[in-house]
Amino acid sequence: MKRKRQEPPLIMHIIYALGTGGLENGLVNIINRMPADKYRHAIICLTHATSFADRITASDVTVIELNKKPGNDFKVHWQLLKILWQFKPAIVHTRNLAALEMQLLTLLIPGTKRVHGEHGRDMYDLYGENKKYNRLRKILSYFIHRYIAVSQDLETWLINTVKVPKKKVRQLYNGVDLERFHQVPMDLKRAVLPPGFVREDSIIIGTVGRIAAVKDQLSLINAFDILLKNPTVDSDRLRLIIVGDGPLYIELKARVCTLGLEDKVWMPGDRKDIPALLRSMDVFVLPSLGEGISNTILEAMATALPVVATDVGGNSELIDQHSTGVLVPVSDAELLADALNDLVNNPDRLRTMGNAGFEKVCQQFHWDITVANYLQVYDELLT
Repeated sequence: MKRKRQEPPLIMHIIYALGTGGLENGLVNIINRMPADKYRHAIICLTHATSFADRITASDVTVIELNKKPGNDFKVHWQLLKILWQFKPAIVHTRNLAALEMQLLTLLIPGTKRVHGEHGRDMYDLYGENKKYNRLRKILSYFIHRYIAVSQDLETWLINTVKVPKKKVRQLYNGVDLERFHQVPMDLKRAVLPPGFVREDSIIIGTVGRIAAVKDQLSLINAFDILLKNPTVDSDRLRLIIVGDGPLYIELKARVCTLGLEDKVWMPGDRKDIPALLRSMDVFVLPSLGEGISNTILEAMATALPVVATDVGGNSELIDQHSTGVLVPVSDAELLADALNDLVNNPDRLRTMGNAGFEKVCQQFHWDITVANYLQVYDELLT
């Protein structure tokens, strides 16, 4: 009699939603690149999944939406518990605070190992100092087997502020798809831009991200306005691209109109051709109020772009000051404009910084390294 082939262990990933974002991008890339014979995967969205789920190319990945209502929706706990009983995952991997409390339900599933990832914080607790949230984190730390922090900044916070035992914490960087972002045909460099938006000698400043308060694109618009008024730059050459969508999109559009910058600022909304859009830029800017490890910075560096970013979270772990880019204080449009002024007037410096950034991601931030590190965490727990 033939023995039935044993299926690989199941990892159940619990997240708030599966949409456009760094956390979600990392999850999808890890699942797609993980050997199919090692683990199976299921993704539980406490709220919903968008078309971003179409980026999952790995076979037999279950995606379940629980459609959680705002606030306390205890029906979701019962739904999730039934799913856990049905699937009996070997590992449950939650990500960020919104999903953390769901680990309590896994205590009812014998043998399940618990992993929790910290990927960054939002406006409600930018610096991770909220006592109520940290009390919850501390209580649950007794039951979590491993923590994954995507930056050294988050690792230090988990150990020193939340008081998670150091032996439970692993710091693992995200990776970047070098081929997807670096090898865009040069003849497409500006073909993705609207007709008449740029001149042949234009210098394009750009950013990519969710249009939300924590990303602070408003400071970038204000800095761009200041830069245009600087007599040392050729303002006719400068253009700004803000790629993304979100709750503040209309507000930012209104600010652009108020400043009279409609001809110099393009806001195309959410796009799927991010590699080509990055390739059209000369400088990448990330003006966030808080970050874990920014995928968009890694993607910009993989495109050989110099990066100007705020000195928050893990940004300083990616950017070597005045080598691969420039770090500036948060919400300071004047200093951001000064940093951009130094770069747009120095094309050699733009090229040198971009090349240095590309070399850095090649050496340290390849997805193969990231996937191998995640496999090691999962394997250790199940061995």
